[in-house]
Amino acid sequence: MSNASAKALRRSRNNRVVAGVCGGLGEFFGISPFWFRLAFFIALIPGGIPGLVPYLIMWIVMPRG
Repeated sequence: MSNASAKALRRSRNNRVVAGVCGGLGEFFGISPFWFRLAFFIALIPGGIPGLVPYLIMWIVMPRG
């Protein structure tokens, strides 16, 4: 696989609401970022930690696109 065809997991610059994490995940997996936003929101409902911590980690680890 060449570098030209390889996709990189990066935060989105165009499709962002807070930090571009869900937009980047959507671009990487080829699905709508809405589904990632919904999953993080549902994970926030029981107390915040299950959704907030992974989002913050990805915000720090994923490079800006």
